[in-house]
Amino acid sequence: MKKVVCAISGGVDSAVAAYLLKKQGFQTIGLFMKNWDLLDEHSGCSNQKDAHDAALICRKLNIPYVEMSFAKEYWNDVFSELIRGYINGKSPNPDVLCNKQIKFGYFLKYAVNNLGADAIATGHYAKNSWGQFLQNHNFEAKLLKANDACKDQTLFLSQISQSSLQKSMFPIGCYKKASVKQIASDIGLDFIAKKKESTGICFIGKRNFQKFMLEYLPAKKGYFIDFDDNKIIGEHHGVQFWTIGQRALIPGRKKPYFVVKRNPSDQSIFVVRYCVLIYLFIYS
Repeated sequence: MKKVVCAISGGVDSAVAAYLLKKQGFQTIGLFMKNWDLLDEHSGCSNQKDAHDAALICRKLNIPYVEMSFAKEYWNDVFSELIRGYINGKSPNPDVLCNKQIKFGYFLKYAVNNLGADAIATGHYAKNSWGQFLQNHNFEAKLLKANDACKDQTLFLSQISQSSLQKSMFPIGCYKKASVKQIASDIGLDFIAKKKESTGICFIGKRNFQKFMLEYLPAKKGYFIDFDDNKIIGEHHGVQFWTIGQRALIPGRKKPYFVVKRNPSDQSIFVVRYCVLIYLFIYS
């Protein structure tokens, strides 16, 4: 195994992953994925800044830099699936879908078929039973928790296929976050180590989730119903904008409520004021 294409996001984790690959002697290529159409004038993505940082990282590491757009695939296989799920009263996780379909699907195929890669690598906090650099080929590959329990991302990688896992490296899975940042600083990537971590969903950015989703989903009037006494206590714009366990600040109510049940057929959302975990356990 000689050539590895590393997904470069512009952040510290993927930067250190690429550095460790090169240090290990792999012919390393950095690839920045564009998964959202920036022609959307309302986009909150920091995609352009991240692409700039990704290119700087690759220059600093002296590895080739490639950009590839998977915006069409992301729209069809992730975002559209997300919308369908919300309409049906479900709460699909876009990160799980993106990893399964884009990063360990289309990106992996592109790296192998177009760039001649033997494997891919990402900056995820996870481990592969085949080893940090796939050096132990035995039986089925297993996805293992990262050493840093606070940063572990195996949940978001839980749906990637066995064939994809067998070609996927997680170089930083055996490191703690603090160590990753220290490595970045030590190799001259201090500006990346100090960069604020990106959280949330890229295509939403800093915008309000419900306002963003209203651009793609029609509002449907419904009612918040107190689970304990079955009384209507407020209105909402549709079950598609709420998820189980979510905190709901209902006008006219002094204390927050929490969503425990949704009914897409009549747009009713049942909420409780306390002991939300008990209700979630009963109805999960």
